[in-house]
Amino acid sequence: MSARAPTAALPLARLLGHAADAVAAVRGGRSLNDALARCPAPARPGTQALAFHALRWLGSAEVVRRLLAPKPPPVAVDALVVTALALLWPPSAPPYAEHVLVDQAVAATRRRAPASAGFVNAVLRRFGRERDAIVAAALADPLARFNHPAWWLERLQADWPDRWQAIVAAANEHPPLTLRANVRRTTRADVLATAAARGIDAFAVGDGAALMLARPLPVAAIPGFAEGLVSVQDAAAQLAAPLLLARPLPPGARVLDACAAPGGKTAHLLELADVDVVAIDRDGERLARVDATLARLGLRAETRVADAADPASWWDGRPFAAILLDAPCTASGIVRRHPDVRWLRRAGDVAALAATQARLLDALWPLLAPGGRLLYCTCSLFRSEGSEQIDAFLQRHHDAALAVAPPSPGHLVPLPDNDTTSPTAGPLRTADGFFLALLERHPTAP
Repeated sequence: MSARAPTAALPLARLLGHAADAVAAVRGGRSLNDALARCPAPARPGTQALAFHALRWLGSAEVVRRLLAPKPPPVAVDALVVTALALLWPPSAPPYAEHVLVDQAVAATRRRAPASAGFVNAVLRRFGRERDAIVAAALADPLARFNHPAWWLERLQADWPDRWQAIVAAANEHPPLTLRANVRRTTRADVLATAAARGIDAFAVGDGAALMLARPLPVAAIPGFAEGLVSVQDAAAQLAAPLLLARPLPPGARVLDACAAPGGKTAHLLELADVDVVAIDRDGERLARVDATLARLGLRAETRVADAADPASWWDGRPFAAILLDAPCTASGIVRRHPDVRWLRRAGDVAALAATQARLLDALWPLLAPGGRLLYCTCSLFRSEGSEQIDAFLQRHHDAALAVAPPSPGHLVPLPDNDTTSPTAGPLRTADGFFLALLERHPTAP
């Protein structure tokens, strides 16, 4: 997401103020989505662009601010300073000319904290004068060099000793915009043709219904989105539904989508097969997004507010032929799309989420019919939420095994040499970090 394009409608100083509010909210433990929802609607696109950039380079900015001003200023002023410093970083390609950024940051400070305008001006101008020396000193700190918390880096080093630095670098890149054609109502070829006719550069990804835009567009500007012909979904997430349905199910077979919100995989299941989907989520507001997604695409499922880990409160006793469990996780594989995640998570969250994942797997497994399949997936790079979770599950459940045909992709990492046994491995080189394991219940299970 560029920091330039969305900012023309409103003065940069105004947008910097809103972006600083968003950064302050994330540093205070609130999600970026929540912070942006509180931003005035006309300013939201530009604010989001600035905040995304600031959060990608927040570690660098925080280290630089400490070098320039060891005593932290008030919280709101500090957020504005680190936002401005992040927008002057990386030094090779800052999104704004230095004099413009400094002038507008000082103007934003005068509007919000007039007494601190001189401080902000001095810090930013000193950075400009002494940039090379300050950058060199900052890069000695891993926080500035990698823009991830220390505990996160340690876990990546342990899980991916030969690839962790490339994974971290990829997390600060702009993600691609990947779409999924609704094969109930169109074809990928027709979507590509429509895009070409409108001068939009797009290309196919993999063997399914995925396509990618060369340049991101607002959702409202994507041809066919409002009409339900396409959805936005990363290429890795698009592996889930075809994998679960690789062995065809009879019409009307019962399929459970646990933890279904916001509904991308629910819809994909219904686009591919004539199955009876029950989609549950414990968050009623998020479940409403599933209903909205299905309505836009012309699809229908039974949606229910329920806790997947407590089947006694909602299950009617009829087994499911297939279950999709997109379990809550750290979201460590989608940091480039959600740059606030790395700053919101804490080291203890990994073990807590892994325990939740294990509880969900154990609770849902008895709901699967003998011979049925359960697909476990997370958008995480951490092995404790992927391969280690499944290894432990197989030790606990002797009626479970990894499906052989098709083989499970396992861990997918967002790198050019993404290695997976999926038939679409090559084209998935720009996909998000993901984990998928397809489990099969023994046909004679009680």
